[in-house]
Amino acid sequence: MAIPLVLIVLIVLADLRTGPNVHLGPLLVIAPAVTASFAKARLTALIGVLAVAAQVFIAVLEGSLTSTNHVAQIIALTLLSAVVVFLCHVQDRRGRALNRARSVAEVAQRVLLRPPPHRIGALRVAWLYMAAEDETQIGGDLFAVARADGPCTRVLIGDVRGKGLASIGEASVVLGAFREGAHRCATLPELVTAVEESVYRDLEEVADTEHDPGEHFITAVLIDIPDHAPQAEMINRGHPPPLLVHGEQVTILHTRRSAPPLGVGELHAASPRTDPFIFETGDILLLYTDGVTEARSPSGVFYPLAERVASFPACGPDALLYRIHRDLVTHVGAAPADDAALLVIERTTFPHLLHWPHVTTHPRNDHHRLRPGGGA
Repeated sequence: MAIPLVLIVLIVLADLRTGPNVHLGPLLVIAPAVTASFAKARLTALIGVLAVAAQVFIAVLEGSLTSTNHVAQIIALTLLSAVVVFLCHVQDRRGRALNRARSVAEVAQRVLLRPPPHRIGALRVAWLYMAAEDETQIGGDLFAVARADGPCTRVLIGDVRGKGLASIGEASVVLGAFREGAHRCATLPELVTAVEESVYRDLEEVADTEHDPGEHFITAVLIDIPDHAPQAEMINRGHPPPLLVHGEQVTILHTRRSAPPLGVGELHAASPRTDPFIFETGDILLLYTDGVTEARSPSGVFYPLAERVASFPACGPDALLYRIHRDLVTHVGAAPADDAALLVIERTTFPHLLHWPHVTTHPRNDHHRLRPGGGA
């Protein structure tokens, strides 16, 4: 607030010192213009009134208030200040509308995604969601965590073909089917079949076929984690494979049984088969969408998620998520251009087994340090 007031005083003093042949009064419009950049319409109008009063003050001191020149300056300054106040009012209305839209997006995200709790069963959970659309908080990436009978916890992460607001309807179909089936289906293959049936039944009704007439499908990974056994199960439907952090190793959980994304292929195909893997106490499961691994650096290099995670020191879900987010933004140089989601899950208490599934392993090095925009 001191800036426009100081400007008014300085302009008045400068005008009075330069004499009657030099007129600096029109510069007083700078004061309301500057105020409009940080204040609302009422305060901008007040500064505009002070600027006009300062112009009148100059004319009075120069003894020519009724001269054509000063009258024209006062009228021009009044009109320009009124225009600035009007534009500030329009900006205020747009700002309020944007804040309402952000509030709606926040509510829609909570209703649609229902972010998982920090702890569920014996699992600790952390998550991150970055939407591609400006000023939105939801898009085509999706994840969910649900408790089921067994007892066990079931996890879903997926990615609708396309991005942004147009894909929200398709994401809602998958999330709704998963949450309903997670409690009703006894096994993971039954759950995947139920989600597939829902996608075939409802996807066309919610898909944005007008702006995107191409094929619509959803890649997804569904995981079943029992409470009292380290043997978890996974079914991958065309989605990037999860990462398993075990001790000093980062393991890519490749599927042995490739299957098409949800919404592609025959509805009544054979029952999907699971890929078992060991998820022990202290292990961390990292699920993500291709918006993370396909994020490019300015030189066009994809983000090497597995290698970067292997270079981080051992830490919990929240710290790991923070490191990945910070490193990803450094790698890209800005926010990713596509929707991106990360879900980090840590097993806290269960017995250990000694055998491992068929996987690709990256050795972990706790002594590496990060370099901005480059490798570890």
